[in-house]
Amino acid sequence: MSGNAHAADPSPQPDAAEIQLALRKLGVVGSVLYVAAHPDDENTNLLAYWSKELLLRTAYLSLTRGDGGQNLIGSEQGTDLGVIRTQELLAARRLDGAEQFFTRARDFGYSKHPQETLRIWGKDAVLADIVQVIRRFRPDVIVSRFSPEVTDTHGHHTASAQLAVEAFHAAADPSFHPEQLSAEVRPWQARRIFWNRSTWSLKPGEDLSAFIKMDVNAYNPLLGISCGELAANSRSMHKSQGFGVARSRGPLIEYFKPLDETVETAPPDSVLAGLDFAWTRFRGSSALKRLVERAQREFAPSAPHKVIPTLLQIDQALDGVADAGWRAKKKAEIRDLILACAGLFVEATSADFRVVPGNTIEVTATAVNRSDSTGLR
Repeated sequence: MSGNAHAADPSPQPDAAEIQLALRKLGVVGSVLYVAAHPDDENTNLLAYWSKELLLRTAYLSLTRGDGGQNLIGSEQGTDLGVIRTQELLAARRLDGAEQFFTRARDFGYSKHPQETLRIWGKDAVLADIVQVIRRFRPDVIVSRFSPEVTDTHGHHTASAQLAVEAFHAAADPSFHPEQLSAEVRPWQARRIFWNRSTWSLKPGEDLSAFIKMDVNAYNPLLGISCGELAANSRSMHKSQGFGVARSRGPLIEYFKPLDETVETAPPDSVLAGLDFAWTRFRGSSALKRLVERAQREFAPSAPHKVIPTLLQIDQALDGVADAGWRAKKKAEIRDLILACAGLFVEATSADFRVVPGNTIEVTATAVNRSDSTGLR
């Protein structure tokens, strides 16, 4: 059977507000990793707040792909359901701005105890996966959705927290899975690790005085949306679980308790208190910091291409940053910003969607620079 393939819609072009936020993010060099057991366990309120309001590099590590859960939108189960829930997570991240990671852990349905979970998952292998994510992502702060203490929750939930605490230390130990290490991947010690208490499971009269409290529902006038509204949109991507929620515009209070204080000598009064997320955390970055501030001042929403020369200077200045991880990440952000400021549109189309190996297929490529910038090559 033959037919013409329909071209997929291109990725939306960032508008002026999104470009301005991305320029601000160039000056932020901090990261947070959220850890839980399943797709839909993540706290999208926090992910949206960290990513879109604080402009931190943010990620969710789901230990499983949810292939043992329910399916409210179809008959798929097992591996097929895992594919659906993986795509739901990726759709959610496109809205809240966080990144997405997984481990090899299998969602085998309800588990009564974390020891059962760790035995079936294969604790050592899954722990190594978490450590590898930490070493590559290099979070300043790790947050677990669940407590490592055995409670009345799902065994997968408790096991995910226990593994997160163990990985918090193991990632900094060069003798733990040294085959993961390379010139680009080195041992990494996060500064703090917290338990983010789930507000939906609070009991009447429960004492929360030992928890750090934080309101995460800021309104972003550039985007015209609050973090709570954005988080609800993200949460509603979990369609197979029926987890759509109403948009929130009022205060959203989150609760945190430190899970380890061996790195920080005293409990912080805020999850992020005292942590330097500016370029000043790296020596010799003063010139880079000034260039980033200049780009933010120069940006004109009606003529975004005018900031491209300064962006190119920032790209060169990043060569002097000793931290390879942040150097690569910010260079990628600069690349995306230049393309967005130029209004560059690139498309490749073909009259057919398939070809037999060894044969050829004609592809038409189009690149349109829709700005007045002439310095792009």
